[in-house]
Amino acid sequence: MQKKNILSALRACCKLAAVPLLMAVVLPNWAQAAQLTTLLDFDGNNGAYPDSTWVLDGAGSLYGTAKGLGYAGSVLKLSPPAPGYTAWTLTRLSKFNSPSDGYQPGPLLQGQDGNWYAVTVSGGTNGVGTIFRLAPPAVGQTKWTRTTLFNFDSTQAPLSSARLLRDVSGNLYGTTFDGGAGHGGSVFRLAPPAAGKKGWTLSTLVNFNGTNGALPFGGLIMDASGNLYGTTWWGGVDDDGTVFRLSPPAVGQSEWVLTTLVDFDGTHGNFPVAGLVADKVGHLYGTTTRGGANGLGTVFKLSPPLPGKTTWRLTTLADFTATSGHYPFAPLLRDASGNLYGTAFIGGADDDFGTVFKLSPPVTGQTAWTLATLVDFDGTNGKSPFAGLVRDALGNLYGATNSGGQYGFGTAFKVSP
Repeated sequence: MQKKNILSALRACCKLAAVPLLMAVVLPNWAQAAQLTTLLDFDGNNGAYPDSTWVLDGAGSLYGTAKGLGYAGSVLKLSPPAPGYTAWTLTRLSKFNSPSDGYQPGPLLQGQDGNWYAVTVSGGTNGVGTIFRLAPPAVGQTKWTRTTLFNFDSTQAPLSSARLLRDVSGNLYGTTFDGGAGHGGSVFRLAPPAAGKKGWTLSTLVNFNGTNGALPFGGLIMDASGNLYGTTWWGGVDDDGTVFRLSPPAVGQSEWVLTTLVDFDGTHGNFPVAGLVADKVGHLYGTTTRGGANGLGTVFKLSPPLPGKTTWRLTTLADFTATSGHYPFAPLLRDASGNLYGTAFIGGADDDFGTVFKLSPPVTGQTAWTLATLVDFDGTNGKSPFAGLVRDALGNLYGATNSGGQYGFGTAFKVSP
């Protein structure tokens, strides 16, 4: 598939365009006890078309972003009901009033400094996106302070709305979906100002060119050694996407080292949009949007090489079907028991409006993972979840749908076990 067709397809999906389905075996609904609660119906005035995964704080409040009608998006806080009440409270922490401020903010990252960081998909000085910081109010104040840290230019073209990654030194890492020297996107690092300076410094760590992967839409994760891991939606040996590792420069060197861990070929899936999640022993888990047994995408596991070997081992944990939902755009969520949770943008039992799913590890003596549908969206309770999930200590899952609900502009929801 050509790059321009891939790009057009993703943009179409983000605009809720219809996607033709393939015939597939129907999976049973394993999770009839799961309860869906709508916490908020977006009405356009309080936000619209949320597509970013929430962040959950210790008090149970949710932080995220949404687009808007008549303005360029906002950063939001959704607080649990006060004692004796049932309604959640939505507070707008920051509003993007015009494209020059940045347009369509992506998922939030909370740094150890207490500030929030994110990209905007477009807008800013050059019209192609920004990186911003949002600082909580000072003691005795109520206003949050937003600062633009960096304006992308046309050669960088971020487009990707993935969550940023921050290291212990305060550097921010992210991906650009297009642009770069190879016109296939890039991985970048944004470094804080040096002592006595004001400007943040952007460095390109790798330029994708198709051969080494292209069009990274998902975010990055980092291991204890400082290696970065991510996916490219296109490129590689078969132009079906890759999983990559980007290693810091060796002593005395300056170049980061890109290693392709997997070149997808369709058998185990192709076109991975979402980023990865890792367990404590270094296994990587992710999803593909197409390919696999039914042509509708997969959930996969990537295991480090065995002693004395160099090849990472790719395993398909589940093949999506029309009824299980497919087109997962957000990273998986993994709990302490090894269960994986995610959202599917389309598919499901109710008019292809998307699902929330759970993938459970094999029980003792078995090898097959169990894919369960927790929620089938029907439009009235939301549709087309683009964002991923966050989980509280009681096992409740929180997410957002990109459209549907009472006003058609999306919802915030909770799924209870």
